[in-house]
Amino acid sequence: MGNSIFDYDDGDLLFSVSGNMAIDSDGDMMMRCGDHMAMDMDTGELHFVSDWPEDEDK
Repeated sequence: MGNSIFDYDDGDLLFSVSGNMAIDSDGDMMMRCGDHMAMDMDTGELHFVSDWPEDEDK
């Protein structure tokens, strides 16, 4: 697993599994929509997250 990302909406940590996908501690998949935004793949809700750089930014 890669970097951890903080989800401000849930107060949860996301763990990146690829350049644009992450999983939270509940097992929900999140898709990166921008540097500070992710979409919950179960509900379609947008979440504000800490910095989620693209792979080339690392």
